[in-house]
Amino acid sequence: MSNPVRIGIIGYGSVGSGPYTRQIRRMQQEGYAIEVVQVCDVSEGRRQVAKELLGVDRFSSNHADIIENDNVDLVLVLTSMNEHGPLAKAALQAGKHVLVEKPMATNLEEAAELVTLAKSSPGYLVPAPHVILSPTYQAMWRRVHRGELGKIRLARAFYGWAGPSWGQWFYRPGGGAHFDLGVYNVISLTGLLGPAKRVTGLAGTSIPERVVDGEMMKVEALDNAHICIDFGEGVFAVVTTGFTIQKYRCPAVELYGDKGTIQMLGDDWDPNGYELWLNEVGAWQIHEETDPNWPWTDGLRHLVECIQSGQKPMITPEHGYHALEIMIKAEQAGRDGQARTIESTFPALNLYEKEAEQDSAHLIHDRTQL
Repeated sequence: MSNPVRIGIIGYGSVGSGPYTRQIRRMQQEGYAIEVVQVCDVSEGRRQVAKELLGVDRFSSNHADIIENDNVDLVLVLTSMNEHGPLAKAALQAGKHVLVEKPMATNLEEAAELVTLAKSSPGYLVPAPHVILSPTYQAMWRRVHRGELGKIRLARAFYGWAGPSWGQWFYRPGGGAHFDLGVYNVISLTGLLGPAKRVTGLAGTSIPERVVDGEMMKVEALDNAHICIDFGEGVFAVVTTGFTIQKYRCPAVELYGDKGTIQMLGDDWDPNGYELWLNEVGAWQIHEETDPNWPWTDGLRHLVECIQSGQKPMITPEHGYHALEIMIKAEQAGRDGQARTIESTFPALNLYEKEAEQDSAHLIHDRTQL
């Protein structure tokens, strides 16, 4: 490969050795000039896994070996949540490009440092989640911002499951359903509707003890929440999330406008097309997913393309910070019942340049109102 982007991975557990490894291998098969040069994990047993899956011989249990390696251009931070902020900060200070899994930090002080540092660092910082990159999300964004649904008045987003039975850090301070699950919905809604003005909600711990990694533990993070977001001008949204949901059959994101309704099918991290109601049509129109294999790890592709082209990523640290402020203040509101003002903002998305002429070409059928 000619001048490949050289990747170092910090954290090679289920996320690193699973979805991100598949993404790396897919990109290599598609001809992207990337190379994994070193892997770091606290478990020595991951050494052989990295060698088998990625052919990487260089392995370390010390993250500094990745960050200080002059042969690493891009650092993937795929550790448990509390480590995200400090590791992303160290990598940016070392001049690396950084992709950090969600959330970018677990407190606003660390996240603010990352936003500031990213402005002066030679490296790009791309925080997960990467939902704004999916074809379904971008098609919905264009319809909303072209005014097809009129003014959006109300919105809803949903994502949850019963919760992991591994990784006790999910249930300790710095973990929880907000940071692991609700963050997808918060990014999706704010990307569609813009910065939030105020937040309140109900958030708490519904299941006080769980068996995790084979032993009973006390749950110290929230596992159940309805987050209420005020976007100003009487526009409201709610996010429902939790490690308390066995199964569900409802759209991931719904937007209600003066002229119609649009709803994302599937989950926002794994969309399955969208459904559209326009009053002037008088029927539900189902738009098929244009890329059923779109991966939620797509931020890596986007970041690599930005590194190679010199263009700034669409996914910004400011957006990641804004989502974190909403989640943290929603949790505070859940404890005392007092709404919180959201002080941060982020650059507006502009997905028009990605507009495809086939926006309506994948309409598979109408469902006439009965």
